[in-house]
Amino acid sequence: MNSIETKEKQSIRTIATIVISVLFLLFQVYIVIRGTISYIVGIPTHLCFALALTFLYNPIDKKNEKLKPLKFIDYILFACIIAVFVYFVTNGERLENRMAYLDPVYTLDIVMCLILMVALLEATRRTLGMVFLIFIFICIAYLWLGKFLPRGTGLRHSGTTLKKFVEMMTMSTSGIFGTPLNTSESYLFYFMVFGALFATCGGGQLLIEIGLKFGKGTGGPAKAAVVSSGLMGMISGAAVANVTTTGCMTIPMMKKTGYTPEQAGAVEAVASTGGQIMPPVMGIGAFVMAEMLGIEYSRICGAAALPAIAYYLSIFLVVHFIAKQTNQGNLSQGFKTDPILPRVYLLLPAVLLIAMIISGATLMRSALYASLLIVVVNIFYPKKASWKKVFEALIRGCKQAANIAIPTAASGIVIACVINSGLANKLAALMVSIGGDYLLLALIIAMLGCMLFGMALPTVAAYLLASILFCPALIELGIGRLPANMFVFYFGIFAQITPPVCLASFTAASLANGNPWKTGWLALRWSLVAFLAAFAFVYNPALLLEGTLPEIIQSAAYLFLGTFFLAAGLEHYVGVPVKNIVLRILVMAAGIAVIIPETTSSVIGYVVGMGILVFLNLTRKRDDEKSEEERKNERISDILLVVIAVAGFLMMLPEFYTTAIGLVIMIATFVVRMKFKPSIAPVATADGVVGEVIINEIDKEEDDIELS
Repeated sequence: MNSIETKEKQSIRTIATIVISVLFLLFQVYIVIRGTISYIVGIPTHLCFALALTFLYNPIDKKNEKLKPLKFIDYILFACIIAVFVYFVTNGERLENRMAYLDPVYTLDIVMCLILMVALLEATRRTLGMVFLIFIFICIAYLWLGKFLPRGTGLRHSGTTLKKFVEMMTMSTSGIFGTPLNTSESYLFYFMVFGALFATCGGGQLLIEIGLKFGKGTGGPAKAAVVSSGLMGMISGAAVANVTTTGCMTIPMMKKTGYTPEQAGAVEAVASTGGQIMPPVMGIGAFVMAEMLGIEYSRICGAAALPAIAYYLSIFLVVHFIAKQTNQGNLSQGFKTDPILPRVYLLLPAVLLIAMIISGATLMRSALYASLLIVVVNIFYPKKASWKKVFEALIRGCKQAANIAIPTAASGIVIACVINSGLANKLAALMVSIGGDYLLLALIIAMLGCMLFGMALPTVAAYLLASILFCPALIELGIGRLPANMFVFYFGIFAQITPPVCLASFTAASLANGNPWKTGWLALRWSLVAFLAAFAFVYNPALLLEGTLPEIIQSAAYLFLGTFFLAAGLEHYVGVPVKNIVLRILVMAAGIAVIIPETTSSVIGYVVGMGILVFLNLTRKRDDEKSEEERKNERISDILLVVIAVAGFLMMLPEFYTTAIGLVIMIATFVVRMKFKPSIAPVATADGVVGEVIINEIDKEEDDIELS
C-alpha cells in the first residue's frame, strides 16, 4: 500500500514539474517576443518559477526519509511562492514607479520580503548546502549588528533598519533582484535550454567524437580526453558534469594505454574544467561577466583566447611527454566513431549562435534562435532524437536554469549586505594599503579568497561574490576592469581542481578508481599554467588582447614558450628524459621566468631552459644499430633544433622585428623537421567504441524527468 501511495505522489510531483517547467519556458519565450517587461515583474516571476522547480526536484525528504513528517513544509513553501508571485504581479506598477528610500514601505511589502527570503534561503540550503547558507547569515548578521562592533576594529558601520533592509532586498535592483538574477532571467535561461537541446539532438555527441579523433598515436586517449572534454566544457559550463560525460569513455582508454588511474583522472579533470575559459562558448560565468562589465560578450571571448590556448597547450604537452616516456601511449589506434563530415551540419546551431553574438544580436535572442535551429536540424538527422527526448531536454534545460537562478539570487543578498554595510569599501581600502607597495601580495589575497568561494559555490556565484569583494580593490590599484574581473573569474573556476575541495578531481578519481587526494594534487600541478597566466595578464593586459598587435604577438610568444618549458619541467621530458632533479627544477623555473611579463627575466629563463634542452638532446646516447638514413635524419634534426633555439631567442628580444623574424624561422623549421620525424609502428590495437548508452547520458542526472 505504501509503495502505491509513493508512486502516486511521485506521479503527481512529475506532472507538477512538467507543468511548471512548460509555464517557465513559455514565460521566457514571451519575454523575447514582447521584447521588454517590467523588471519588478519579470525577475520575481523568473525566481518564483525557479523556486518552485527547486522544491519539486529537492523535496525535504529527498535525502532523508525520516523527514517525511515535515513534508507539510514543502506545501507551505509552495503557498509562499504563489503569494509572492501574486504580490509582484498585482503591485508591479506601484513598485516600479515608487521613489526608492523615499516612498513609504507598507506592512505587506515587509511580509512579502521576509517570505521570499525564507523560501530563497531554504532553496539555497537544499541545493548548495549549509556552507553558503551560513555565509549568507553571517553577511546579514554583519549588516544588522555591525553598528555594535568596537570602533577600533575598523568594521563598525551605521547599521540598517527593517524598512531599509526591505528596500534593498526586494524593492530595488540592489538586492535579490539585482544584476546577477537579472542576468539569469535575461539570457542564462536560454543558454541552459540551448545546451540541453544541443546535447540531446546529436551536437554533444559530435563534439565528443571530434575530440576522440585525436585518440590515435602517442598519448592518443589522453589527447582525445583533452579535446573532447574542452569542447563539451564550452557548452556545459559545469566541470563535474563534463567529467562524468566524457570521462566514461576517455578514462578507461587512458588506463589501457599506460596512464595510471591518478594520471587519467587528473587529465580528465583539468581538461573538463578548462572548458569554461575556452572561447567561443565559455561557461555561463563569462556571460555574467559581460553583463557586469557592460561590454560585448565577444570582447570577453577575445580576451580569454590566449590564456585558454596556453592552458590546453600545457595539458597536451604534459600527456604527450608522459606517453613518450612510457612508450605505452603508442599502442592506441584511436576510437571507432561514425564519420564526422556527414554530421558536421549538427554544429550549425552553434555556428549561428556565435555568428549572432559577434554581429551584435542580444544574447537572449541569439540563444533562442539557435535553440530553434537545433530542433529544425534534428528533423533531418537520420538518428534524430524523438520528440519525447526533445521535450525531456526542454524540461532538463528549465531545471538547469533553476539551478542557476537560486545561487544568483542568493548572491544578491550577499552583495547587498556587503555593499550597504561598507564592507566592500573597507576590504578594498585594506587591499589597497597592502598592494600600494606589494601588488603581488594583494593579488595573492584575492586569489585565495576567490578559491575559497570557488570551492564552496558554483562558478557563477563564486565569480559574483569575488567581483564585488575584490575587483574594486584591484581596479583601485591600477589594474584594468577586464583583467581584474578575468583574474577573479579564473580562480573561481580552478578551485574545482584545487585541494582540499576539488569536486572535478574527486569525480574523475572515482571514475578512474584512483586515489582522490593524489588525483587532486596532480590536477593542480598540471593546471599551474592557468595560475601563472592569470597573474601574467594582470601585469601584461596584452595577453587579453588589450594592446597593439606587436605587443599581443610578443606576449603570446612569451606565454607559449614559457608554457612549453613549464610542462617539460613538470614531466621532466625535453625530447629526452631529464633525470637530474636540479635540471628539472631549472627547466620549471625557466618556464615561470619566461611567462613573467618582464623582458630580462624572460630572456634569462629562455636561455636556461633552451640551453638545458639543447644540451641534453645533443649529448643523448645514440643507438649504434640505426641505419645510415636514420642517423642522417638525427643529424638534420639536431641542426634544426639549434636553429629553433636561435629563432626562439630572437622571439624573446624586446624589438618586434626580431620577434617576427624568429617566429617565421621557427614555423619554417618545424615544417622542415616534420619530414625527418621517425615513424613509430603501432604494435597493438586499443580501440574504444562510442556507445549509445553513454551518449544518452550526456547532460542528464538521476532526478531528471523522463516520459514513459
